[in-house]
Amino acid sequence: MLVELGEDPLREGLLNTPMRVEKALRFLTSGYTADVDTVLNDALFTVDYNEMVIVKDIDFYSLCEHHLLPFFGRCHIAYIPQGRVIGLSKIPRLVEVFARRLQIQERMTNQIAETVREKIQPLGVAVVCEATHLCMSMRGVEKQNSFALTSSMLGTFQSDARTRMEFLELIKRPVLTGSLGGGASLLSATPVPAAGCSST
Repeated sequence: MLVELGEDPLREGLLNTPMRVEKALRFLTSGYTADVDTVLNDALFTVDYNEMVIVKDIDFYSLCEHHLLPFFGRCHIAYIPQGRVIGLSKIPRLVEVFARRLQIQERMTNQIAETVREKIQPLGVAVVCEATHLCMSMRGVEKQNSFALTSSMLGTFQSDARTRMEFLELIKRPVLTGSLGGGASLLSATPVPAAGCSST
């Protein structure tokens, strides 16, 4: 790659670059070798609790599978237990498993939601991801201030508008339009402040 770019791979600053790139890529794609059950590490508990559980503002960093450029942002996850819960510290780890792969944001959003549903069979799961994509801001359309919102709403969050609205209010996000079904949908490409909230 260095040669194709017109560089001299033998110059001082680039001598160890291939090794560094390999090490970085192995780390950034470590989600391929991660086992979800091992990550959860028996942190599934039987609890008599059936109110909404939310873990929000989970930072993530991933690589776009189309250009191998980073996209990064925050993930918000909610579920309504049906007798079982996940240890709270494991939810960010779950996000990391799917973020550290070559990804598209829509698929990652779905994978997180489906995994939570599979592992604890809750009444409903909601996942919202918001991210800046360097393939949009560094190249192509070069729109530096745009970001993408995706959601996956399953179970009660899909069928009950009040539950969905409560979740969106608690994470302080705008009312999302578009498909709110089982699949992730691309919901916004530009920042849209929630009612009563200032844009950040």
